[in-house]
Amino acid sequence: MVLRRRHWLLASVAAATGGSLARAVRAQGSYPNRPIRMIIPVGVGGVTDVVGRIYAEHMQGTLGRPVVVENIPGAGSRVGAAAFLRAPADGYTFMIGTNNHPVMRAIDPNFPHDPVTDFIPFALVGRQPFVLAVHPDVPARDVPSLLAWLREKGEAANFGATNPGATNHLAGELFRKLTRVTYTIVPYRTAANAVQDLVAGRVQVTIDSPTMLAPLMQDQRVRGLAVSSAKPSDLVPGLPSIQDTGVAGYEVTAWQVLFAKPGTPPEIVTVLEDAARRAVADPALRQRLANVGVEVWPDSSAAAAAAHVRAEVERWAPLVAEMNLRPT
Repeated sequence: MVLRRRHWLLASVAAATGGSLARAVRAQGSYPNRPIRMIIPVGVGGVTDVVGRIYAEHMQGTLGRPVVVENIPGAGSRVGAAAFLRAPADGYTFMIGTNNHPVMRAIDPNFPHDPVTDFIPFALVGRQPFVLAVHPDVPARDVPSLLAWLREKGEAANFGATNPGATNHLAGELFRKLTRVTYTIVPYRTAANAVQDLVAGRVQVTIDSPTMLAPLMQDQRVRGLAVSSAKPSDLVPGLPSIQDTGVAGYEVTAWQVLFAKPGTPPEIVTVLEDAARRAVADPALRQRLANVGVEVWPDSSAAAAAAHVRAEVERWAPLVAEMNLRPT
C-alpha cells in the first residue's frame, strides 16, 4: 500500500511539471551505467591535468562509476576539443578546458568549432595565478632587473611556452607586448617540457603555474620573481604581482572549466553539474587543490562558468589578433 501511494504521488507531481521530474528521475536512475571519460586537452603534468585528475577522482565517487582521464594534447587544446566534440552527446564524455579554450578560433580561423556555442560549461573548478620565473643563471632578482637583462639580450633570450594559445604562451606574449622587450618564444608540446628546459637552462624565462614551479623554487632550481594576478596571492606568498612592479595592465589568471557537449540531455548535464558542485564543496578536495596552488571560485555554477567563458573570448580574441599568432 505504501509503495502504491508513493508511485501515485510521484506520477502526480511528474504530470504537474510536464514530465520533467520523471525524466530527471529516469536519467539519474540509469545514468551513468558505465565508465565516463574526461578529456584533458593538454599534456600530463600541467596544472589543468592535475586539477582534472583531482576532480575526476572525486566525481567518480559521487557518480558511482569510474571517470577515466584521457590526455589529448596538441594545437593549443584544439586536438582534444575536436575529439571531445566527435563523441556522442550522451554525457559519457566531458572535457576540462582552460585559458587556451577562448582563443582556439582566434588563433586558427579554420577551426570549425565555436568556443562559446559548441560547448556547455557546467562548472568553474579552479583558478590560480602564474609565476614569472627565471633560470638561476639569469642575474635578475625582480621584474625591473629582468626587463633590463632582456633588453640587453634581445632575441638571444629564450622564453619557454606551450603551443600557441596555451595559457603560458598568452602570458608570455602579453608580457612582451606590455613591456616592449624582445625575446624568442620557444614552443613546447606541454608546459612540463618547457619547465624541464628552464631547469636545464635551455630557456631562461617562463611564466607558468605554481603547481610545477613552486617545488623548483623551493629547491632553488628556478627563481620566482612575481605572480601574474593583479594583486599578490596567498597561493605564492612573498612575491609581488607583475602589475605592481610597474607593468600596467598585466593580469593573467589560469582557470579550469568543465564542459559538456551540446545536445546532451539537460537532466544528464544536471547530474554532472551536481557531481562537480559536490566536489567544489568538499573541504578535502579544496585542500588538495590548495596543496598544488589552486583555489576554487566563489561561484562555481554553470551560469558563472558560461559568463566567464564569454568574457574571456571577448577579452583575448582581439589581443590574439594583434599578436598575429599562427596555428601549429
